[in-house]
Amino acid sequence: MKLVITEKPSVAQAVAKVIGAYKREDGYIEGSGYIVSWCVGHLVELAQPQDYDEKYEKWRFTDLPILPEEWKTVVSSATKKQYGVLKKLMHREDVEAVVNACDAGREGEAIFRMVYEKTGCKKPMLRLWVSSMEDTAIRAGFENLRPGSEYDRLYSAASCRNKADWLVGINGTRLFTTQYGKKLTVGRVQTPTLAMLVARKEQIDNFKKEAYYKVHILGDGYKLTVEEQMDNAAAKVLADKCNGKTAVITKAESIEKTTKPPKLYDLTTLQREANRYFGYTAKQTLDYTQKLYEAKLVTYPRTDSQYLTEDMERSTLTIVSALLSQMPFTVKVDFTPDIRHAVDNKKVSDHHAILPTLESTKTNIKGCSIEERSIYYLIAQRLICASADPMRYFERTVTAECEGTKFSAKGKTIIHNGWTAIEEAFSSLVIAKKKKDEEDEPMMIPKNAKEGKTISSVTSDVTEHFTSPPKPYTEDTLLSAMERAGNGEFDKDTEKKGLGTPATRASIIEKLVSAGYATRKGKQITASDDAANMIEILPEVITSPTLTAEWENKLLQMEKGIISEQEFMDSITELVKKLVSDYANVSDEAKSVFSEDGTAEQIGICPRCGNAVAERKLSYCCMAKGCDFVLWKDNKFMQSIGLNFTKKVAIALVSGGGYVAKNLTSKKTGNKYSAKITLAENGGKYPGYHMEFLQERKKGAER
Repeated sequence: MKLVITEKPSVAQAVAKVIGAYKREDGYIEGSGYIVSWCVGHLVELAQPQDYDEKYEKWRFTDLPILPEEWKTVVSSATKKQYGVLKKLMHREDVEAVVNACDAGREGEAIFRMVYEKTGCKKPMLRLWVSSMEDTAIRAGFENLRPGSEYDRLYSAASCRNKADWLVGINGTRLFTTQYGKKLTVGRVQTPTLAMLVARKEQIDNFKKEAYYKVHILGDGYKLTVEEQMDNAAAKVLADKCNGKTAVITKAESIEKTTKPPKLYDLTTLQREANRYFGYTAKQTLDYTQKLYEAKLVTYPRTDSQYLTEDMERSTLTIVSALLSQMPFTVKVDFTPDIRHAVDNKKVSDHHAILPTLESTKTNIKGCSIEERSIYYLIAQRLICASADPMRYFERTVTAECEGTKFSAKGKTIIHNGWTAIEEAFSSLVIAKKKKDEEDEPMMIPKNAKEGKTISSVTSDVTEHFTSPPKPYTEDTLLSAMERAGNGEFDKDTEKKGLGTPATRASIIEKLVSAGYATRKGKQITASDDAANMIEILPEVITSPTLTAEWENKLLQMEKGIISEQEFMDSITELVKKLVSDYANVSDEAKSVFSEDGTAEQIGICPRCGNAVAERKLSYCCMAKGCDFVLWKDNKFMQSIGLNFTKKVAIALVSGGGYVAKNLTSKKTGNKYSAKITLAENGGKYPGYHMEFLQERKKGAER
């Protein structure tokens, strides 16, 4: 009997069906010599500081740095039941081996291994490694199960990343919070990402618009422009000088060029394009694509490759041929698919580029949500484009001289649209059309342009232009910046992946937004004032994208066995020790960057420590160092009962007397009711809420 463990119940059901396990039990499925069970995300997590020592319940600078000698793990309180199921199954006498069928990547390896180790399981470990949830891929994977030991280095990298994030996050957050008297959340990847947002905001805020001028000459069907940007006076002098004079063409050429089809999607480029076309956040795109993957409609999404392996060429062309007859944006396209430029074994490590599955071409995807369909069509469009002809065009350039100054015009004439015809057809069909860049001024170059030709009696004019500030980041451009962070600091052959990984960048952006350090407005993402103040006081070692990208590169080297786990962890430990040492003494002057806290309005006394509770932008929280009492304004409980979490409500709750909410509406019955709401300490980090129903229902309930 083999125990197969997947990452999610939906995946377990798909796997069980393929291998013939149909008998449903509580928390698992059994049959045909297999038991199939599942995790529910991270069943086991790294322990918090207070799990090592109760003294860490309070945040004190004197307790830093916190450096566990032996790392502890804890079972997530929300998933204890399923953990118990897995532990019991792993120790069942008839289970001879355990198959790790979690997602084939660093994160999936960590989810499985932490459960395997926590349960004390010693049974042989096998690995299912597939890039598609299609039945054929799952069957092939089970026919080629690999020893779990082959993925030990992958787990080492995953484990080190988790521990590094813990060390930097826990120590950095407690260090800067206790020293500056304000909750400052620090992260190994999120802080450098935030630093980029802050830098862009400063560039925009400090930008001063400046005018510049361009001189043009027109005549005989030509419109040519001087390359130099001038001030107004100089531009008028040149225009007056050229007006009515003769210009002579010194260069006229037309060169045929091609634009190759685009690469296939990895996760980051898919997220960027989905944001550009549909406005989806990176997290939304990952979630929608993950659902498509679990529905067997696309291949594994958390990939960093835009290429295929040689053995996939024929099957991929079969998928393209099927899509060409199905997709509404390919009706008028006529070409012979060729995917060879996207085939490169050396550029595929764990997973190939994201593709529609062959099974998806035989399935009606109308049952998917509109968001999932949009992502599917986007992936299909990219595959078709990648297999289409290059775009061919003539690049035309004309340069003429007038009164000793060179004027020129450049443009292109399309010969064959190639893959761009598919992209344009797709753009015309999607809900939110992809915005084009501003077009250049219309090209005015007659077809008979040639060297030595004279343009007689030209007229001239001057146009005014203004310098533009940098654009705020969008999810698209921020993902690109994260991916490229530190590129200039590494050798060309360095195998680094910028800030974070394709699988983690979305969650980093969400953390910044949820913490109030970044705000979304439409597609734009901007840093908050709190973020700018925090980045100002943090050292470069924490804010530098280059250093964090270097850490990511070391994790990749660990996967390849180039560096050891100990070597990497020693470097992180030394970093943390130096941080604490460098910030042992922070002057009052340095702390003044957060002096606005002194003007925060007090609304009551903290029920935990007796200090002041004040209203902040995002919360009502205790002002005392080390006390983590906080009531978030963006509050799921308040939202669930339809109550606006105003200052009046917060004052009543903090006072201990409670708040009587009237005319609430039951989501189940639609009936109106009133309830008295009080705080309820439940042993968690944040207080809970107690409701005493005053109408319709009399029984109290903990929420």
